[in-house]
Amino acid sequence: MRQRAWHVFGSTITLIVLFAGARFIGPVSAQSPELQQRVAEVKESAAQNKQALASYTWMEQVTISLKGEQKKQEHFQVRLGPDLKPVKTSLDPPADAAPQGGRLKQRVVAKKKEEYQDYAQQMKALAQQYVPPDKDLLQQAFANGNITLGPAAGAPNVIQLVIHNYLKPQDSMTLVFDKEQKQLLQIQIASYMDDPKDAMNLTVQFSRLPGGPNHISNMVIDGVSKQLNIAIQNSNYQHV
Repeated sequence: MRQRAWHVFGSTITLIVLFAGARFIGPVSAQSPELQQRVAEVKESAAQNKQALASYTWMEQVTISLKGEQKKQEHFQVRLGPDLKPVKTSLDPPADAAPQGGRLKQRVVAKKKEEYQDYAQQMKALAQQYVPPDKDLLQQAFANGNITLGPAAGAPNVIQLVIHNYLKPQDSMTLVFDKEQKQLLQIQIASYMDDPKDAMNLTVQFSRLPGGPNHISNMVIDGVSKQLNIAIQNSNYQHV
């Protein structure tokens, strides 16, 4: 009886070890060669386009709306600096003088304006951490088994890469990618600011310049809790 008990105990331990091992290697074994190839293509495409855009300048229009009401619109001339980060020059005339009304009203208006503008800057800074996709974060997500591959509806040559825990816990990013043209078509992101309850959604549309690189044509950032919306349009690309 004692020998049989040890046999049962040993078999149980073996099953536990095997089960734990299967859980550990499961996500890695589930990563297909095609998924690895598509991730590599997205990384290469993003890097090539960013480098190519360094020889262009373009116009950027930024429209900020609060609760559906347009609050501010700005226009910039944009180029990429030596570090491939955007360098913007304002194309707008100097801001108007202080708002009309008594000092108390002026302080209230200025405070509200400062609050939404600060929050808008935080939203744009977070969006820049997602777009364009970072090759190291993509590779990390792939290594952790956080990317799934699937077809895009109604487009035989277009795929979707759905990424979870890309930049923050429980965020998600969906890349819509043309596997024949090797270019991003769209990015959809569900993320948040400092608190998961403070949601930020981001939609990015891409276009290709004639004979040139792929670029962001439109970007919409939604700060859900603040009802703050930032719409960015890029146009008039010029080779320099």
